[in-house]
Amino acid sequence: MSVEGSAAVPAARNPLRTLFLVSMLDVLGFGVLVPLVPYLANRFGAAPWLVTAIMGSYSLCQLLAAPLWGRLSDRHGRRPILMTSLLGACASYLLLGLAHNLWMVVLSRMLAGAMAGNLAAAFAYASDVSTPATRVRSMGMVGAAIGIGFMLGMPIGGTLAGNDTGAHNLMLPAVVSMGFNLLALLLVKFRLPESRRGAPAGRAGTTAAGRAPATRSRPLALLLHRPPLRRIVLSALLVTTAQGVLESIFALWALNRFGFGPRTVGYALFVVALGAVLMQGGLVRVLAPRLGAARLAMYGSVAYLSGQLAIGLAGTRLPLVGVGLALCGLGMGAFTPSASALASGQAQDDDRGAVLGTYQSGNSLGRVLGPFMAGPVYAALGAGSPFILAACLALPVSLLLWPLRGSESSRTPTPPGP
Repeated sequence: MSVEGSAAVPAARNPLRTLFLVSMLDVLGFGVLVPLVPYLANRFGAAPWLVTAIMGSYSLCQLLAAPLWGRLSDRHGRRPILMTSLLGACASYLLLGLAHNLWMVVLSRMLAGAMAGNLAAAFAYASDVSTPATRVRSMGMVGAAIGIGFMLGMPIGGTLAGNDTGAHNLMLPAVVSMGFNLLALLLVKFRLPESRRGAPAGRAGTTAAGRAPATRSRPLALLLHRPPLRRIVLSALLVTTAQGVLESIFALWALNRFGFGPRTVGYALFVVALGAVLMQGGLVRVLAPRLGAARLAMYGSVAYLSGQLAIGLAGTRLPLVGVGLALCGLGMGAFTPSASALASGQAQDDDRGAVLGTYQSGNSLGRVLGPFMAGPVYAALGAGSPFILAACLALPVSLLLWPLRGSESSRTPTPPGP
């Protein structure tokens, strides 16, 4: 891979807008399949622990691949990584659409996770083209794109699959997902300029800020030598573990408690994504300059754990489930861009992809642990127990982020909208 030839790409007036569309289309393709995979696994006779483990296999492979993609994007540029991962995602969707046994489902999810280097590269791109004063806002735009992708993808997938809990033909949703990713690939190819031109990793000398290039870019070394980054990554790990519990068990919980099929589950998860989009797309812009990234992340974690607690205690009261889902969405919408901005603030110019890849690894590990925990807890302790567990996981986040609330990187003013 190389960034040569990137100058031939027409320079977008605002590359963040193109990145927004790329990220949205990518996650839209993924979101189409989110409410459907549990029903497909259940159709093949998988036990609850195995259904959630299949969901977690995606993030397990993402966990292993994200730091590598981050380092490669530092060395070769963001565009090649985005294009490679989008093409790999298309192959995974095709494999899932053709699945006629459980192992093909597992393999497709693992391939999709291994190719999921685009999120680390997208956040690194947003950080490349931002200033410290606009970083929270830029991260919020990428986060909003991810939220919109989930928000639109899940009801689209549910509608395409229908509400028959025994249906398992995913070819049409898979083809639609491939189409979204191919469109994103074309946008990167023809409309997104390279943000790393002229600053390849490993170049001798100093960075633009006058500092020596970072020599410790491996995840464990980064966490060892940057204590604030440890707190941020651990906080993200806890919140995304809780979110992994919700996403992996909700379809089975809704099926067993209310008899809901893919369409209804897709619409229910739409509520979570809608709350996240409303927060990241608008409220973050207002709240971040006043509160700072650390405080906003803290308040988001409190709202999120309250939502999980509401779902866990709701029983058969659907309105309380709706309130809980909305709180989860708003909480994630506040936490995600704030934590991403805090992580980016710990990076140097030449290791930003590695730092954000490490941060994304924390998210990926949470999405591995959450599904692998959700199924056994659900089977052993009852229907509401996974959501109570998720609330407990998010409880320490405010204490972890409390020491960061006065740091310069946690209070960066954001200008008015684009």
